Amino acid sequence: MRSASGNGFDSSDSFAVSGAAEGTARLHDIPPSITPSHGDDSHLLSRIASPADVKALAPNELAELCREIRATLLAYGHQHGGHIGSNLGMVEATVALHRVFDSPRDRIVFDVSHQSYVHKMLTGRAAAYLDPDRFSEVTGFTNPGESKHDQFVLGHTGTSISLACGLAKTRDMEGPNNGIGNVIAVIGDGSLSSGVAFEGLNNAAEQGGNLIIVFNDNEMSIAGDFGGMYGPLARLRASGGTAQPNLFNAFGLDYRYVEAGNDVSALVAAFEEVRDIDHPVVVHIHTLKGAGYDGEETHADRQTASASPVSFDSPTGVHPTDNVNHSEPWHSDHCNLSDHEPHEGQCEASHWQNPDAAIGKPDDPRKHYGKMAMAALEPRFAAEPGLVVISPATPGSNGITHEFRERAGAHYVDTGITESHAVAYAAGIARAGGTPVVATTASFFQRAYDQFFQEMSLNRSRVTVLDFLGGLSGSDNTHSGAYDVTMFSNIPGATMLVPTSARDYLADLAWATAPAGSADAPAGPVVIRVPGEAILTAERDATLLPVTGGQIADRPQSTSLPVSVSSASGGISAATVRGTVSVTAQHAGVRHMLDWRVNQTGSHAAIIGLGNAYPLAEQTAAALSADYGITATVIDPRQCTSLDSDVLESLRDGHQQVITLEDGQLEGGWGEKVTAYYANHHVSDGSRNPHVLNFGAAKEFTDRVPLGELNERYGLTVEQVTEAITRCF
Repeated sequence: MRSASGNGFDSSDSFAVSGAAEGTARLHDIPPSITPSHGDDSHLLSRIASPADVKALAPNELAELCREIRATLLAYGHQHGGHIGSNLGMVEATVALHRVFDSPRDRIVFDVSHQSYVHKMLTGRAAAYLDPDRFSEVTGFTNPGESKHDQFVLGHTGTSISLACGLAKTRDMEGPNNGIGNVIAVIGDGSLSSGVAFEGLNNAAEQGGNLIIVFNDNEMSIAGDFGGMYGPLARLRASGGTAQPNLFNAFGLDYRYVEAGNDVSALVAAFEEVRDIDHPVVVHIHTLKGAGYDGEETHADRQTASASPVSFDSPTGVHPTDNVNHSEPWHSDHCNLSDHEPHEGQCEASHWQNPDAAIGKPDDPRKHYGKMAMAALEPRFAAEPGLVVISPATPGSNGITHEFRERAGAHYVDTGITESHAVAYAAGIARAGGTPVVATTASFFQRAYDQFFQEMSLNRSRVTVLDFLGGLSGSDNTHSGAYDVTMFSNIPGATMLVPTSARDYLADLAWATAPAGSADAPAGPVVIRVPGEAILTAERDATLLPVTGGQIADRPQSTSLPVSVSSASGGISAATVRGTVSVTAQHAGVRHMLDWRVNQTGSHAAIIGLGNAYPLAEQTAAALSADYGITATVIDPRQCTSLDSDVLESLRDGHQQVITLEDGQLEGGWGEKVTAYYANHHVSDGSRNPHVLNFGAAKEFTDRVPLGELNERYGLTVEQVTEAITRCF
């Protein structure tokens, strides 16, 4: 799940680059005896078409299958990228699951299902990992549309036990002819810290009946493990599963411990012991995240001909490591969070691996603007003891680097994969007079919807939310941020700012986090949508902003537009003050923070581009000027909480059309509010009721559709917007 970001995208396989990396895939580094080869029957993996083929292997062939799977994952990571580290740790467990259980009759539910690559290989989809031409055939998460062996589409965490309880409940109610056998929930890689996982454990113990919970304990989350439960879990590992208190026993659950979580024979024996059990049981397996990565390999090594080969000196390709049990604060090693340098054990970089083809590319928007925000907040820590940055488990994906976290100390809190808790926690900090900043991915924030309404907004809590990856993207269907505006902008009492430049972004952050009691500070929560790819690309290439050249107007003191000016010129007056943002502008009052900015005067058509769609507004205006001689008004609304009625009223004079552009869901979104405004404020003079055109995304889930293709689908291109405008004249 997590971008990660990564960020995780951490988060999703949508950020992977399909096809072989240019000259750096390093398949040659894998010993020829185990190099995976699609179509070569001498290799076990290429002969696995279903779990039945795993069951048909001789016991002494299982370790060889694990070697081939591990080699395939390593090669796939270099060529395509993905959640490689968690899957390397799950190789033996997944082989053992399909050796012992009978999927799909036995239902296996993978939590944070980026752990499911090996499962996919063993259920008829191995070619999608062996053949570069077929890499795009599967998603990075379980998906029933791909296979009957996948139970749910899952890209977030903590829900597997609840889902398994539901499957088991129906099986037990309907009886043996229901067709469901054992029900297995596979949780771990940090997902046990999610609050809903504890709700599932609580229900499982009460419900009873056959339910097997496999807890993949790799001593990591997306970043490190955080929370009071990890001490008792460490003591369970150290004692061979005998220490008390035992978290699972405390819930009333049976318990088994398997220290050798990367020993396929030990796991087969453990799963055989619990198969067809008549009560809920937790099988706690201790695995090594990234098992098989060469911990000595470096970024420099990979770019030289002398790079040392991957060493497969054990039966399954797992080599010894001491990269565990670090005592430093962040519960992970001191890697620099590069997505190209993962290694075994407590390595945050192994959560998401970018393909080698991406080496040397600049930061994506999440990391770029995330680092920028942290750099702006860090100098304030010494003077503002209540200023706290909160990340629910995906810091690296959003530019919250390891180095920043160490310097921040108590000013940074990782709550684990607990978005609901993180928002409620922030509301508590705010009520005590602190200044919390909660930062994570738009799609993850959906999990905290109730807390945004109740604890944050209803209580007028001064919480600042950094909303990463909002808007359209080529992400998978579980990580789309296309719904963030419809969610945040419709919460009563919350202000959502949508900056279109780094300068505005930092000014918004300064205003939102102004200490309690400061003059002109906001009275309630503020959500800042972190700029996306279109904004960052335009900031790196000012020609993509042909109207302003990136020299945007400063925040106006008022955007009231005199009717006399509008009537005389056929257009409206622009706020064109230029220069760097001032301290007074950074701390401008609420009224001025919500004023729209007019960046070009014009007539006939007014184009309003929200957030990431703003560069399209300027590009469309330039095309109208060049091709049709129309000078359009261009407006940056800067927020989507409210409408600037002064600007909208002023547009009645000289404008036949108002065009809204947004890179998010159109239905229930922002542009429709502009349409509703003119419909609800109709005037008797028909010439002063502009026609409104709304451009945005359909209400649908999309799965790894390239952003350019989505823009074409939704009419968000210069050609399509221009054609629609001119057709109406």
